[in-house]
Amino acid sequence: MGAPAPRGEWLNGGLPDRHPALIAFWDFQDEGVRRSRAGEPYALREGGPAVPRVQAPGAPFGPCAADLAEGGWLAIPRRECPRLDIHGAGGRLTVLAWIRRRRKSLRHCEFIAGQWNETNRGRQYGLFLNIGTWHGEDQICGHVSRTGGPTAGYKYCMDGAIGATAVGWDAWHCVGMSYDGVQAYAWLDGRLDRHEGLNPYPYAGGLHDGGPDGSDFTVGGVHRSGEMGNWYCGLLGGLAVFAEALSPAEIWALAQARTP
Repeated sequence: MGAPAPRGEWLNGGLPDRHPALIAFWDFQDEGVRRSRAGEPYALREGGPAVPRVQAPGAPFGPCAADLAEGGWLAIPRRECPRLDIHGAGGRLTVLAWIRRRRKSLRHCEFIAGQWNETNRGRQYGLFLNIGTWHGEDQICGHVSRTGGPTAGYKYCMDGAIGATAVGWDAWHCVGMSYDGVQAYAWLDGRLDRHEGLNPYPYAGGLHDGGPDGSDFTVGGVHRSGEMGNWYCGLLGGLAVFAEALSPAEIWALAQARTP
């Protein structure tokens, strides 16, 4: 893996594990505890039923991927991943996931990754699909919150960048969100999935600080209504979190990234 590459040199290669702003990158080539292969050595643990490693043709970073089904998720306790606890006025981030989505028994929100706990008002940032907010269906949502609770005047948090394009089934896609302290963005296959008024989404003021009792970092499911739910179902071939809102050129390069 080696040391992070300078920005200009990195753009010629584009793999997540050498980006200078990387916090953690999981490629899901290992069974059991999934430890980040670069950046911080954070380990994702199974939070429910087993999340198997399966052979996955087309997976971007090796022959395998994690296979998430309804009821299965991965997590890191908050205290064990301080750099993923991105909050405050200076909070900046990018989350990218390489997924192959499949249909599930119930149509509802699908949580990919982030620190987002609705039960204890611990919302910070979360990459979702099919959020349903503002009439969106099957699009990417980069949810953000500076209060931790619902948006004023609403039952739920309504704040986030929502793309215009439905993410298809049974095909590999790179989905992502970023936040630069002023706006949130939703990315599909390396491009800003522009949606007038919703992507980019104006949201100045930073991200909520959940403190010691805030959200864990979870993958594939989120805590809401007193229990885990909002399952993502499908393959997960890579997940990367960065401590900056990356440029369009960087996100494009990452979306094309493949391990030789």
